[in-house]
Order: sequence, then structure tokens, then C-alpha cells
Amino acid sequence: MQGKVLIVTGALGALGKVVAETALARGARVAGIDYAPSQISATSGRIEIGGVDLSDAAQAKTVVEAAAKHFGKLDALINIAGGFAFETVGDGDIETWQRMHALNVLTALNTSRAALPHLASSEAGRIVNIGAMGALQASAGMGPYAASKAAVHRLTEALASEWKGKVTVNAVLPSIIDTKANRADMPKADFSRWVTPQELAEVILFLAGDAASGVTGALIPVGGRI
Repeated sequence: MQGKVLIVTGALGALGKVVAETALARGARVAGIDYAPSQISATSGRIEIGGVDLSDAAQAKTVVEAAAKHFGKLDALINIAGGFAFETVGDGDIETWQRMHALNVLTALNTSRAALPHLASSEAGRIVNIGAMGALQASAGMGPYAASKAAVHRLTEALASEWKGKVTVNAVLPSIIDTKANRADMPKADFSRWVTPQELAEVILFLAGDAASGVTGALIPVGGRI
């Protein structure tokens, strides 16, 4: 990570915070972007921009350009921004499908499209997306979410093929991430079996680094002990 410039979307969330802080500790410079409102703050090594709707292509382009201008380059884009909904198909609402598509697919698509010209100029351009093991075979109540994450998987593969030799594009596929929110939603679960944000961050940052130069188009399960 030394000297790398990363954009981390969803940077104020449980996983995004760990990825950003770990990258910074290893010598990276990080632009953290999130939908949640926050004051714009900037230092030589870090810039944080809140209140950004990355499902809007214009906003995504504006914030990516701001990050690239601030640091003078981009080496990696880590698309963590997203959302989850549990809803059966028969009893659910079409708006949930549209919301999952916007939060999980459009955010990754828009930021990737905006960042790719900058990443292609890097000696080691990287995109890392967040897919889901639950999208490999959807269970009851997972239709809208799984469909959106399956689209992220296909987006990852398509971009990897289109930008081969210029930018690597991969995705990690977590199971249940050990966060406060998930513990509150599933208080009787065995938390020790879940993947921790730090474990997931290690795989993400490997894919964002120089050692992963030969890996592209991969969908890598990071399932913890489930």
C-alpha cells in the first residue's frame, strides 16, 4: 500500500472504516466517500467527502475527479458502498428491487466508469468490488439483494475482460460480516463463525496491491467459518 492512492466508497460504514484505516496505516493515501453526511475534510494523506449519492452518475464523476485532483492520481477503487434488504418476492415491493439495484449495482458502475481513465494511467490500476456468497444461490427472502449482487459479479467479470492488461477488476464475496448491526439482527447466531471486517479487509487490500497483478475477473469467497 505504500504510496498508493485509493478511493474507498462506503468509507463511513463498518467495513469501509476498517479498509480505509488499514490502508492508511500501511502507507496509502485514501479518499473516503460516503452517502452519510459529513464535513469535507482533507489532509495530504486523506480526504473524506460525505453526502454523495453514487447511484447518480454525475455525482460519482464529480467526487472521483475531486479525489484524483487532490492526490494527483488514482491507483485503486474499492467499491464498498451498498445496502441490504430481506424481503420475499411474493410479499415484497418492486421498489425494493430498484433500491437494491441502485445501492449495489449503480454505485459500483458509476464510480468504476468515472475512475477507469485514471486507473488505466496507473502502473497498477485496481478495482475491487463487494459481491456476496448469498448471490451464488439465493435463498428465501434474498431475491432483491442476491439479484443485485449477482449483477455486481457480472459487472466485475465484464470490466475485467474489457480492461485486461490495463486495470485488474476483482470481487470479494463475503458471507455474514461480523458487525454490530448484524449481531443486533441475529442475536442468537454464532458470531465466531462470521468473517470479520479485518479479515475481509486483508483480502481486499491484497487485491488492490502489487502482488495481485496476475489476478483479474476473480470472484473470491471470503466466508469466514460458515
